[in-house]
Amino acid sequence: MEFIEIIMPYILAGISVGGQYALISIGYTMVYGILRLINFAHGDIFMAAGLIMVYLAQALPLYLAIPAVILIIAIMGFSIERAAYKPLRNSPRMSVMISAIGVSYLLQNLALYITGGLTKNYPQIPWISDSITILGVATKRVTVVTPFFTAALVVALILLINHTKMGMAMRAVAKDFETSQLMGIKINNVISATFAIGSLLAAVGSMLYFTNYPGVFPTAGAMSGLKAFIAAVFGGIGSIPGAVLGGIIIGVSESAIKGMDTVLVHMGVLSAPLELATFSDAFTFVLLIVILVFKPAGLFGEKTADKV
Repeated sequence: MEFIEIIMPYILAGISVGGQYALISIGYTMVYGILRLINFAHGDIFMAAGLIMVYLAQALPLYLAIPAVILIIAIMGFSIERAAYKPLRNSPRMSVMISAIGVSYLLQNLALYITGGLTKNYPQIPWISDSITILGVATKRVTVVTPFFTAALVVALILLINHTKMGMAMRAVAKDFETSQLMGIKINNVISATFAIGSLLAAVGSMLYFTNYPGVFPTAGAMSGLKAFIAAVFGGIGSIPGAVLGGIIIGVSESAIKGMDTVLVHMGVLSAPLELATFSDAFTFVLLIVILVFKPAGLFGEKTADKV
């Protein structure tokens, strides 16, 4: 029982943060599935959602601030696509990638200007911020809610993609961009909707993430966004179930590395901690290298053959 009490916080934290990575990584995988573009600004949209929530919560009650943040971030994703990516639709892919990096640095510098580089405290959201006890271990309710909430959002997204007209258009564009355009599908509307949905999920992910890690700063989205991108690649970029599974695996692996010292000392394997938590981020990138070496398309990715 004592051993369970030791490992339980790390298991819960890993599944929780994995679900949050999953929500961010879906944005990467949806955009890539349609445009074959890595939206490097997506992590910074996640950061912007946290920062906007900090300021809106000071001016509005939370029951208004939460939907307002989700709406603003969805509009932000839509606007970024229209302003930075749509004009480059027929340009070389490298031009669009450079534009995405530019948007990323623009959002970071805007956040730096607004905050003065200071870390802002994220507001406590009632109920999910409350502490609960599971098997004798105290944790926040958000760690338990996140996996179920993530699963519900993913099911809703899959239903949207498989059973709505917009979803059908998304699948058609992802399958064959040029033919879809010739068949009369409004490509620009489909792409903008994809960016808006991905940004909306990133906004929800930010609320769950910053409830657990309440410090919001200008580069807060850089590492989280990078890990979510790795989750998308790990699961097979372009695959929504793959992005979710990749996020969970990375979250659990990261948490396991952080808790390994405590477990090994408790088992008597180590007499003193080795500070293995320092390598939790590095392990994520090692995991990426391994999966790219042995399964380059990811766990659920489709192999594509280059046309000659």
